[in-house]
Amino acid sequence: MIKCGRGAHKPSRPHKKAGMARRQDVQYSFYAFISRMKNINRWALMRNSSAENIQEHSHMVAVLAHGLAVIGRDIFGKKTDPDKAASAALFHDATEIITGDMPTPVKYYSRSINLAYKEVERLAAENLLATLPDEMRPEYEKLMRGYDGDTGRYVKAADTLAAYIKCVEELRAGNNEFALAARQTREKLEKMDMEEIRYFMQHFMQPFELTLDELNSNNTML
Repeated sequence: MIKCGRGAHKPSRPHKKAGMARRQDVQYSFYAFISRMKNINRWALMRNSSAENIQEHSHMVAVLAHGLAVIGRDIFGKKTDPDKAASAALFHDATEIITGDMPTPVKYYSRSINLAYKEVERLAAENLLATLPDEMRPEYEKLMRGYDGDTGRYVKAADTLAAYIKCVEELRAGNNEFALAARQTREKLEKMDMEEIRYFMQHFMQPFELTLDELNSNNTML
């Protein structure tokens, strides 16, 4: 188990003078930890009709971040990088392998709690990055610490959009537990005031409320 702070686990590092033969014996656990994202469920305080883990969530956020960046580039003529947005989104919740998924009402209950959690996330990122070879660490550090500018905006928007889609799917399944979360998340999306989100909501959102048979009946290719 990875530990945060002093005494944290760090894999042994090969000395440069030891040569390639010794380096080939070193094992790093980064991807094994990433694989365990599937064991951490989201929405812990809510009754779910269909459980969602952070691996599933991260995949959907990556799909949506890529999509929003493509909309920005191809519909609105902006200079965006869909691939960078998708890559950053894949790792945006990676630290939760260590911290777990803290419910939003708890995370934002007070400024002091939020600041403390951010410090925990920082330590978790350091410990997770320590399970990589030194040469690979800078690339993943950029992904896990997040990007500023358009990439960061797309990942944040996609994260919120994925949460809203989850609420819509739960409501469609008859689970009113997500009614308030759906309204609050929709308001959060609107406050972002992004034309990419408005385009997505206008052209891609309604099908999420359909059944599989309804989706198939609307697609003559299936």
